[in-house]
Amino acid sequence: MIKLNINDETSRLRSVILGTAKSNGGVPALEDAYDPKSMLYIKANSYPREEDMVNEIEAVEEVFNKYGVQVFRPKLIEDYNQIFTRDIGFVIDDIFIKANILPDREQEIEAIEHILAQIDSDKIIRFPEEAHIEGGDVMPVGDYILVGVYREEDYSDYIIARTNMLAVEFLQKTFPEKKVMSFNLRKSNVNPYENALHLDCCFQPVGEKYAILHKNGFLIEEEYEWLLNHFGKENVFEIDSDEMFSMNSNIFSISQNVVISERNFTRLNTWLRSKGITVEEVPYAEISKQEGLLRCSTLPLIRE
Repeated sequence: MIKLNINDETSRLRSVILGTAKSNGGVPALEDAYDPKSMLYIKANSYPREEDMVNEIEAVEEVFNKYGVQVFRPKLIEDYNQIFTRDIGFVIDDIFIKANILPDREQEIEAIEHILAQIDSDKIIRFPEEAHIEGGDVMPVGDYILVGVYREEDYSDYIIARTNMLAVEFLQKTFPEKKVMSFNLRKSNVNPYENALHLDCCFQPVGEKYAILHKNGFLIEEEYEWLLNHFGKENVFEIDSDEMFSMNSNIFSISQNVVISERNFTRLNTWLRSKGITVEEVPYAEISKQEGLLRCSTLPLIRE
């Protein structure tokens, strides 16, 4: 049996579900795209090729193997995008929460049932259908659970609004000993430079005390300021809109001392190394064209 344990983003990783790009389904029709970045590359006829994305994910698996991380993979669904496992679920403490994702993506959860079967069924829950939530919006940080949401009245107008306040309320009920805090994110159906699809598109803790942060991803400045003060301005790496577009905040920690990052994130990777953090660089620029990167395509199950 798999004994789940996730309390933060940076403790030593022992077990993870890594997405797959095999039989990805080709280039979607423009009207079937879920986010403005994918739309941009579909229009430009430069949507990522399956072969390139497969190679990028395999490069990540090689890093996991290097550090002795147990890697699970979804069962393959023909002609279906299964890259972003973080969307379909997440773990807090020893509880696996199935995400209430877009209905068209329900098969992705079914494709990891062989993994969930190795977890105590009492430790797997799902919120009510109206409580929308995806793993990219959920960030466990010690005593806190930080959650990206969209609180505005036009929530239903945004396909890229994935987590609502009902889900925040259910998180608090499920984990009463935690402090659950929500952060109102900036959304755009058309401009990928102005769209924080999930919280991990504009924020992520890294190392022992550091964080990556993009101010414009937050609609309420006081909420951005809370994060800045929580980590300390001197410990925060601020990214600009171009770096947010490239998904610099969506790297992935194997431990407090080791991260996996995209090889083109020169400024970020240099800063991380200056803080004594080992950076395992991988190619991931093609996958990023779908508005997701390393955190999006990994679902941690066990950290020490």
